Amino acid sequence: MLDLIFENPSLLLMMEHFDMNIVVRNKTVEQICNENQINQQVFINVANLYNGFNIANTKDIDRSDTESIILFLKNSHRYYLDEKIPEIHDCINGLYAKNNIPEIRLVGRFFDEYSQEVKEHLNYEDVVAFPYFSALANNREHYDSEDKKFSAEEYREHHTDIETKLGELKNLLLKHIPLKQDGSLRRKLLTSLFELEYDLTIHSVIEESILIPLIKKIEKQKKIG
Repeated sequence: MLDLIFENPSLLLMMEHFDMNIVVRNKTVEQICNENQINQQVFINVANLYNGFNIANTKDIDRSDTESIILFLKNSHRYYLDEKIPEIHDCINGLYAKNNIPEIRLVGRFFDEYSQEVKEHLNYEDVVAFPYFSALANNREHYDSEDKKFSAEEYREHHTDIETKLGELKNLLLKHIPLKQDGSLRRKLLTSLFELEYDLTIHSVIEESILIPLIKKIEKQKKIG
């Protein structure tokens, strides 16, 4: 595992999302997965995404893996809300403090609206979708949530790619806003936007390619949904 981290340090963030200790010593991926009770296939699939590859195989992922997938997604929510979004707000405010121009004010308004949309999206997952998925996978009775019609298909239809709008903001900063100073702050802002977009894209692929198919399979077994 140590060699893999040296090759791609973003795997540290992935391990953080899985609640794993990043002090890996000389342990193998298999040993780390066993210690953390995470299906090695789930771990490898997600690591492939962080390494720029597609998900290779999901046939060995079953309902017992639902909680670890949800744990990963919930922890990624905290990363967006507690770390990346405040970091981006700070960069925009810093630029505005030294460049009091309408264009920076426009960037601030755009990101305020975007971050509110992200918060609503993540709250929907935390409050409605994930409790349903968890209860369903663990055979608890109240897996229908307050809306009795809720299902993996409804979640898929509601699901939106919140990462795509960040492209508009990056274009705005790279093409249309000239600043004579604070180049380093603009670089930090763009770097944070790229990092947020990168992780949100992986987040969406995990939901679309692993979680939703898994929940649909469970619903089919239970003849619901």
